[in-house]
Amino acid sequence: MIKDEVFHIYMAEDDMEDQQIFRDAIASLQENINITMFSNGLDLLNELQTKTLKPNVIFLDLFMPRLNGEESLTEIRKSTALDDIPVVIFSNLYDIDRISNLFQNGANRYLHKPNSFKTLTFALKRTIESI
Repeated sequence: MIKDEVFHIYMAEDDMEDQQIFRDAIASLQENINITMFSNGLDLLNELQTKTLKPNVIFLDLFMPRLNGEESLTEIRKSTALDDIPVVIFSNLYDIDRISNLFQNGANRYLHKPNSFKTLTFALKRTIESI
């Protein structure tokens, strides 16, 4: 799936359990993937603005403190230095109109948080392969 180079994922997710499940699912893929976690969008944006190494993809939860996923997406897409990074919304949201707005505002994918580890692993593999 991924070549010899390291594939970098940034994830903004405030739920520690969801963070761990995501890490475990990525680890089960047995690929050369590095994950950096943030508990809110503000910390994510600060990292993106200060580091020269950019991630291959950003996963954003929508419901976070300080700066939520929608606000984070807007800020990422405002920056010409960041606007080419794929952004995947990773949420339990079922509101079709709101999801449509996320795509209009620059989201590349929407991944509904699956109910099973196996489904999550499969969805993450497919998402990463498509980037």
